[in-house]
Amino acid sequence: MQDQIDNRPNPDALLEVVQKEEGEKNRGSLKIFLGMCPGVGKTYAMLQAAQVELNNGKDVVIGYVETHGRKETELLTRGILIIPRKIVQYRDIFLEEMDLDAILERKPQLVIVDELAHTNAPGMRHLKRYQDVLEILEAGIDVYTTLNVQHIESRTDMISHITGAPIYEKVPDSIVDIAEIELVDLSPEDLLKRLAEGKVYIPDQARAAALNFFREGNLRALREIVLRLAAEKAGKDVQEYMQIMHIQGPWKISHRLLVAISASPFSETLIKWTRRNAESLKCPWYAVYVETSRVLAEEDQQRLSKNIELAKHLGAEIITTADEDIVRGILRVARQWNITQIVFGKPRGRGLVEWFKSRSLLHRLVRESGEIDIHIVGEEEKERETKKQKILPIPESSFSQYGLTCLVIFAITLFCLWVNQWIGSRSIGMIYLLGIVILALFVGRGPVLVAALLSAIIWDFCFLSPKFSFGIQGIENGFVVFSYFVVALVLGQFITRLRAQEKAERRREARISALYMLSQELSQAAGLDEIVIKVVEQLSHFFQAEVAVFLINPFDNKLSGLPHWASTLKVTEKEASVAAWAFEHGKAAGRFTENLPLSKAYYVPLSTHKGSVGVLGISLPGIQSLSFDQKSLIQAFANQIALVIDRQRLAELAEHARVVAESERLSRTLLNSISHEMKTPIAVITTAIESLNKEDLSSEKRAMIIDEIRSATLRLNRIVRNLLDMARIESGRFKLKKEWADIHDLFNLSLKETQKELAGRQLKVDIQPGIPLIKIDFSLMLEALNNLLLNAALHTPPSSPIELSASVKKNSLVIRVADRGPGIDPEILNRIFEKFYRGTGAPPGGTGLGLSIVKGVVDAHGGKVLVQNRPEGGAVFSIVIPLESVPEVHPMPTEEPVKK
Repeated sequence: MQDQIDNRPNPDALLEVVQKEEGEKNRGSLKIFLGMCPGVGKTYAMLQAAQVELNNGKDVVIGYVETHGRKETELLTRGILIIPRKIVQYRDIFLEEMDLDAILERKPQLVIVDELAHTNAPGMRHLKRYQDVLEILEAGIDVYTTLNVQHIESRTDMISHITGAPIYEKVPDSIVDIAEIELVDLSPEDLLKRLAEGKVYIPDQARAAALNFFREGNLRALREIVLRLAAEKAGKDVQEYMQIMHIQGPWKISHRLLVAISASPFSETLIKWTRRNAESLKCPWYAVYVETSRVLAEEDQQRLSKNIELAKHLGAEIITTADEDIVRGILRVARQWNITQIVFGKPRGRGLVEWFKSRSLLHRLVRESGEIDIHIVGEEEKERETKKQKILPIPESSFSQYGLTCLVIFAITLFCLWVNQWIGSRSIGMIYLLGIVILALFVGRGPVLVAALLSAIIWDFCFLSPKFSFGIQGIENGFVVFSYFVVALVLGQFITRLRAQEKAERRREARISALYMLSQELSQAAGLDEIVIKVVEQLSHFFQAEVAVFLINPFDNKLSGLPHWASTLKVTEKEASVAAWAFEHGKAAGRFTENLPLSKAYYVPLSTHKGSVGVLGISLPGIQSLSFDQKSLIQAFANQIALVIDRQRLAELAEHARVVAESERLSRTLLNSISHEMKTPIAVITTAIESLNKEDLSSEKRAMIIDEIRSATLRLNRIVRNLLDMARIESGRFKLKKEWADIHDLFNLSLKETQKELAGRQLKVDIQPGIPLIKIDFSLMLEALNNLLLNAALHTPPSSPIELSASVKKNSLVIRVADRGPGIDPEILNRIFEKFYRGTGAPPGGTGLGLSIVKGVVDAHGGKVLVQNRPEGGAVFSIVIPLESVPEVHPMPTEEPVKK
């Protein structure tokens, strides 16, 4: 039964794989045709695969393909529907991009998208093409795409260093992880031949490329990188398959080494030996530490941390697991990670107990490992001479526990001597056994062993025949004493072990609870400042320590010289330099480390896969050294904090990019609309002035030209006034100058100022009788009403009627401007009052500011503006303004004449 439990797959790893598969069910599949560099034939191979799918009856379209004028590649596009590209204007240049909306509307089964790492033109929905591909996948559409290995983010720095060429276009590794990889391979010799034949670049570019990027050494290095990447991807896929199918393995497709490490000084030798062999085999290697309930001494904790840091520094992937059975823990990890070879230390015989223990572990490991190979590595002679020899293990319990044990056994003996006259020797043995069980709840294994041995000797000497003699009378008494000793020892050790396991579980529970509380607090934090506040609160509470958080400057990505204002740790200039060192080198520094150990605090870089986002400093007063558990927990805290800060930074960058894109769009709209609107009246004025210079003009013609100049000037003045009003609204300096006004005066003046635009229309004015005076900013409300009337005139047929009305409803004044035009598209009703927004069917002219100004003016008056379509056709805009009570005017008292 135990073997069956041990061989079960890791539930966390299995859950991760199942969740990944569930997420892929409703998502399209992605296939990447991966190559080492341009020119290996990725696009050609992709189109060949697309033709196969097309012949199999699949609905295939081309979203974007770059053939570079190669005829053989263009022939493969025949028969496949090509979605027309979208034309984007950027700085007087017209760029062609993939039309994402057209693809989603067409909804094919398979889309061909070339150049996954491409950066889209400004103004597109996404900054990168891979983001377009992700949206296509989320719509349930399959995608074929191409990619060069130098564009994969985890490889860009290495390849840039090899080739000497900067790489600006990057694709996250997460995209590659969800994709099926088809490697398009070509030898460096064949690629250079193609380059010389002009099949990659034109001759002039080919010669320059051959001298720089396409050197034979570069190509060989790139080929090795892409082959290793494909092998790693295949290895991950095999591991996921084994977890889903409950295959214990190993499948010896490739070498994978695992070294078991502990607090032993011999682990350093094992780590170095495994590193050398992994390097020679060109394979990944792992270091596993099995955590038991045994509490390590301070010296052992330091040595364990040193061993783990050494393995991490040499390139191992560190795995920690909890198990009381070390062999079972090692083999469980080995089967989960498809390990083919385990490295274990040779029994050294430095003490009888240690020799038997290590020999037992080794024999079990060899017997239960199955198909996994075992390497038995011995310690080098030089290291054996320099390291301290240990005859017996360091006792886990303090001397006070041994003293307490002897005192309890002595007290039980006195009690038994007193009650011996009423009970027999067998009952006294049960009293001793009960005392040992109780002792096991408070002391360690060593004192329990001493208690079992001491109580057996005293029981035999004082209570068994012959009394006061160490002799044992009869076989039965001898068997009783031996059985008592074994039962007392086993029972005491079992209780002690359960107590140790309980303490270990409590420690693990405390760590998990702390991480859970931190994640809960961070998930509810809004903004970077609140995140840091929560981090400082949680770490200060859990570790009883002072905390400092250093963040990077978003403008230059350098660490700030001062901690965040929410930090509780006072940082000097020297401490800040230690934090800067940890940030630059990506390693822990300060106290408890070998890097600048004289510092006051322990500094850990807040690292993500993209780099460090800050440094966490923590000062633990009264602690001389950090245990492995404490360092692991602080690192777990740092990793979680780094992810949250990085996510917040990305959200801020995305918001900034959105604001910048929106600003650019508004700027383009503003410039286009204003330039068009201003050009027209200026052109009219210019032409009219030139016409006035002619001497043969009649008085009627001259009057007509002057009228045109007046109309153009009024139009230009209206544009400038709208811009100024919107600027005032946006700046927040929109102060009203309210005064009491009559609605009749407002309507009359508005109709007078817009009479030219409303000429030829049937106007219906309806003012409810008895409307009181209203307190408004007359000039601003007049401008708002003018804009509503001009909007109705602009968007309705020239002969259609316009209705203007005013009424009082629920202590509010309601001004309505209704028309009989085509109405407003329901989809844009909620956007009609946005700045610079103009409907798709709007006639040319206009800045898109009129309705925005109406809303700003009405909002400033504490009212609201509404728009809706009329059932009988047309639209109606309503201004609702709350009425204020008109102050009563009392007549002046008349003075009585003074009597003389």
